[in-house]
Amino acid sequence: MKFSLIAVAALVASAEAMTKPSLTISVTDGNFDGVDGLDPTLKWQGSSSAGDVDIEYGVESAVRPTTDIASLPRKVFGTLKTNVAGWGVSATGEKCMDSGSTDIEVNANNDDIDLSVQLLASLDGGVDSVSATKKMDIDGNNLTITPRYSVADEDADVVVGYSTGDTHVELTASKDSQEVVIDHTMDNTSIKLTASADNQEVTISQQLDDDNRIAPTINRSGDMSLEWERKLGDDNSLTATLKPNESIEVEWKDDSWTAEVKAGLDGTNINGLSISTSREVLF
Repeated sequence: MKFSLIAVAALVASAEAMTKPSLTISVTDGNFDGVDGLDPTLKWQGSSSAGDVDIEYGVESAVRPTTDIASLPRKVFGTLKTNVAGWGVSATGEKCMDSGSTDIEVNANNDDIDLSVQLLASLDGGVDSVSATKKMDIDGNNLTITPRYSVADEDADVVVGYSTGDTHVELTASKDSQEVVIDHTMDNTSIKLTASADNQEVTISQQLDDDNRIAPTINRSGDMSLEWERKLGDDNSLTATLKPNESIEVEWKDDSWTAEVKAGLDGTNINGLSISTSREVLF
């Protein structure tokens, strides 16, 4: 489906109602002779209302020299929000210009009865999945029950969550599998246990001081990983994740800049090095 230039004109004409655009420039894999590695993306968002319907909309576009204006937009998205008989209803549509697919998400929420419903669909494939979440208060503790059904896979499951104090338990069950996640926090330490019939793993996250946190993970096969996060001040941070004989990843956030280094590991040998950087510029 060709992109409509009328839609672009409508968005440009509404520029006064839109928020300031943001520009993200990324460099991927770091091996380019010229500027081919640059991937600048411009994103506009805006909002308006019509009666009791609130409208949010926007476009995400590539920024590069071209004579084909219709090839620049990557995504066009919009959301309608309103209230119907005590239900807060929202419908979001997002069209990916590269693949031509259009995804639709419909949410309905009723705060009076603590019930929400979600529907995911696409124009090409119809309804993909339906889910509902019911929240309950039990002596000050929170219980949530979420039945889900995937139309595409004809598969159903239910997610039950229970929170009390510093402990959260989540059980996901279907006719073929079950998984339980237990997360408990005490002082500067949090323990997360994930268990299913196929695998069990535990993560222990320890805040060493105000600036350093480590989180080792081990599963039943003996595979281990270690994450280390170092705060650099002003919401800047350095995070390194090591998986012996598998991979190492380093993420460095510095103001509006984000740099990522990923590499495969085979013993002490490094292979498949990938480097990417990006910066967001607010106008």
